Amino acid sequence: MTPALLRPLLMTTALVAMAWPAAAAPSDTQRQQAAAWREEARAHEHGEGVPRNADRAVSLYCKAALAGDTLARYNLGWIYANGRGMERNDAYAAYFFKLAADQGDGPAQRMLQSVGPDVVKPPCVAELETAAVAGRRAVQLANATPGLEPVALVNPALLATNAQQRKIMEIVQRVAPEYGIHPNLAYAIIRAESNFNPQAVSPKNAQGLMQLIPETAARFNVRKPFDPEQNIRGGLSYLRWLMAYFKGQVPLVAAAYNAGEGNVERYRGVPPFPETQGYIRRIQEVFHLQQHPYDEAVTKPTAHWLRIVENKRP
Repeated sequence: MTPALLRPLLMTTALVAMAWPAAAAPSDTQRQQAAAWREEARAHEHGEGVPRNADRAVSLYCKAALAGDTLARYNLGWIYANGRGMERNDAYAAYFFKLAADQGDGPAQRMLQSVGPDVVKPPCVAELETAAVAGRRAVQLANATPGLEPVALVNPALLATNAQQRKIMEIVQRVAPEYGIHPNLAYAIIRAESNFNPQAVSPKNAQGLMQLIPETAARFNVRKPFDPEQNIRGGLSYLRWLMAYFKGQVPLVAAAYNAGEGNVERYRGVPPFPETQGYIRRIQEVFHLQQHPYDEAVTKPTAHWLRIVENKRP
C-alpha cells in the first residue's frame, strides 16, 4: 500500500492524462489534493496568512483546475476576466470558465457569455502539459534501466514551481539512469538538501543542488559544484557508491548521505540523530522503496555489514 504521505505526490495519472472535461472521475485523494491546492492559491490571491502573490496563486489554481476542481477553474477565469494581479485576458478567462461550465457550474456558464467566444490556452496550462510530457519521458527512461523497479515517478509539475526547477528535474530525468539511480530518489535528495537551489551553501560548506562538501566534490571529480549538471552527476556518483557500500538499503544510504557513512557504521544502522531520522522520512515521502538495485562492481560493501544487519533484526 502506498504510504499516506506519498499519495499526494503520486498523482501522475491526473496530471499526465490532460483530458480535462472528459477525464475519469478523480479519486478521493485527487479531489483532496486539488482542494488543498485551491485553498493555498486562495490564500496567496488574497494575502491571507501569506504575502499576496498573484503568480503563485495562478500556478496553484492551475494545478487544482487541471486535477478537476470546479471552483479553481471558476476562480482562475474570474482572475483573468477582472485582471486581478495581472493583465486582463478574456480569452484565458473563457478557457477556464468553459472548463467549469462543462462541469455544470452555473456562474461559470453565465461568465462565459460575458467574456466572449475566443478561447486561448493560458501559459500555466501549457507549462503543466510540458511537465507532464517530461514526466512520461522520465518513466520511460527509468523503466528502461536494467534492475530499476518500475515505479510511478513524481510528476515534475507537483514538485517544481518555476522554470528553473523544471529544468533541474529534466537534467535528473536525463542523467540518473546513467548512474543506475532511480530519478525519484535523486528528486528526493535534491528537494531535501537544497530545495532545488543551485547556489545553496550550508553552514558546513556543502554546496549546490545535492549539497556536496568540497571533499566529496573532489572525490567524484566535480570542479564546478554550482553548475547544476555537474553537481547532480557528482551526487549521483556518490549515491551509486553508497548503494554498493550498503547493498541497496535505501534508509542506510539516505542516512549516510545526511550524516556520513562512518556514523551509519558506528551505530550499526540509522544514527539516533533527529535530523537524520527526519531526513530519511522526507526522502521516503517521494521514494518509498526500501531496497534499490546496486552494482557490486562499484565498491565492496562495508566491513561492518553483518553487524549492521544483525542490529536491524528484532
